[in-house]
Amino acid sequence: MAPMGPWSRRSVPTSMLRGLAGHCPHCGKGRMFYRYLKVEPVCQTCGHDLDRYPADDGPAYFTVLIVGHLVIVPFLILCAPLIWKAPLAILIPAALAAVAAITLTALPIIKGAVVGLLYALDINRADAHLHTADPASEAAKTPDLRAWRPKP
Repeated sequence: MAPMGPWSRRSVPTSMLRGLAGHCPHCGKGRMFYRYLKVEPVCQTCGHDLDRYPADDGPAYFTVLIVGHLVIVPFLILCAPLIWKAPLAILIPAALAAVAAITLTALPIIKGAVVGLLYALDINRADAHLHTADPASEAAKTPDLRAWRPKP
């Protein structure tokens, strides 16, 4: 695959929709996952390298954000009378099971969208040094100012 220039464009909505559907963001035909959350190293249809897009923890954060705001809050608003009357032995396991099912269903969908976004923006593992906030690597670049001070 030829490297992209600064003016080349990939459609963000198309790439994210392909990822949401669990398909390769490049061709839209191949499967993105070979297990629950394991991204295919290479698309079986077009041969595009899918393993180079570092989704890492982003999908988990977005899933927690979405489930927390779009599921928990409406549940608390709509079911407020039920929450105060229902026995906790029934309410807590039912609520946890529902939230777990929604979270586990949403996670691969959101991960596909994140991989699609990374594809569209051409962010890959080779760019990791540009996006890191590792204090150890920053400290190695900073000169030691104690060596320049005169000794008393």
